[in-house]
Amino acid sequence: MKQPLFAKRLSNSKSASFISTILKGIGQIMLQENSFTGLLFLIGIFYGSLPMGFGALLATICGTATAYLFKYNKTDIEKGLYGFSAALVGVAVMLFLKSVFLSWVLVVVGAVAAAMLQHFFIKRNFPAFTFPFVLVTWVILFLCTKFCGDLFAVSTPVIAEASDSLTDGFKSFGQVIFQSSLLAGFLFFIAVFISSPIAALYGLAAAIISAVLAFYFSVPMTDINLGLYGFNAVLCAIVFAGPKVKDGLWVLISILLALAISLLMVKTGIPKLTFPFVLATWITLVLKNKFEFMINRAIK
Repeated sequence: MKQPLFAKRLSNSKSASFISTILKGIGQIMLQENSFTGLLFLIGIFYGSLPMGFGALLATICGTATAYLFKYNKTDIEKGLYGFSAALVGVAVMLFLKSVFLSWVLVVVGAVAAAMLQHFFIKRNFPAFTFPFVLVTWVILFLCTKFCGDLFAVSTPVIAEASDSLTDGFKSFGQVIFQSSLLAGFLFFIAVFISSPIAALYGLAAAIISAVLAFYFSVPMTDINLGLYGFNAVLCAIVFAGPKVKDGLWVLISILLALAISLLMVKTGIPKLTFPFVLATWITLVLKNKFEFMINRAIK
């Protein structure tokens, strides 16, 4: 029996909507509610590593499916808010662990946990950003260290190519999603630029400033050239980017805080992931809100 034409269209519409939601979830890694941005991110991840690409895709699907299953707010789901932390968990697991069955199980479990944590914060109107990803990934790495150390991948030293400040800035965009290649970083920059030119340009400037400051704090040049001290700055800049001069001030404050937190975390041995961005942004938001409250009260 042939499927009615309207049913086919409805089915195609639902499929397209789900694909769009998945891609928006990946785009939200850099706070962009844009399907094409998410698609370019996914292409860049697959270019860098097939397991990471499949990990990002599987985790985003699992995180989004979890939100649908528990009937979370549909508008939030369609914005991709339950996909980005899950996506980062998928990429991180494939970066730190071997691509074996147990690791893929951890991708699924981690994605579900990240989506549920995201919902916990959304319900309380608290800007968690990528904190669910950070927390879930820390737990996974801790448990693997304790109970299955042989699951960790053998790290391959990445050789930093000759670079300049602009190249380091693009690589910082790549490192937001654990990609060290210049091409992936440039692709991610373009992806953000398409969605929000001002956010992309602020992000690039912030990454360069953070890299230069890291150099003066005697951070190894290899790490700087790979973008490891710029990616948290990229995210901070995207959050506070805006057309006003004061927006630039908040960007600067947040990237200084993020760099300070990154330097402190190196001494602890804890993988910093995007935690410096999260903590620096929380602190900056508190300062910004207090400042605006004082200004408004002074005007009244």
